Amino acid sequence: MDILSHFNYWVVVVLMMLGFFIVIARGNLIKKLIGLNIFQTSVFIFYISTGKVIGGSAPVLSSDIQLYSNPLPHVLILTAIVVGIATTSVGLALVLRIYRAYGSIEQDEILEQSRQ
Repeated sequence: MDILSHFNYWVVVVLMMLGFFIVIARGNLIKKLIGLNIFQTSVFIFYISTGKVIGGSAPVLSSDIQLYSNPLPHVLILTAIVVGIATTSVGLALVLRIYRAYGSIEQDEILEQSRQ
């Protein structure tokens, strides 16, 4: 098996693990949101990679085209990108509200203050 023939899947795995590591290992809420966005981007790349048919054409009826690519995964990812931007903005607004309430965006400091 040639590693370069599946390069996009290796990129997906690396980005997914990087995003997951950032979410788990970091205590800063902004960094956690960045990790979630990296993880989300890896899912986008995965869906786009699986939706592409090599040698396939756009689904426009023509007599000389025999192989078509399905545009549905790409359309779904466009919708997911919009939803991802909206959720990121809500997450940033929540982080701002938490900062105003606790004076910090570090998870340990917030938990310590909430116990008191």
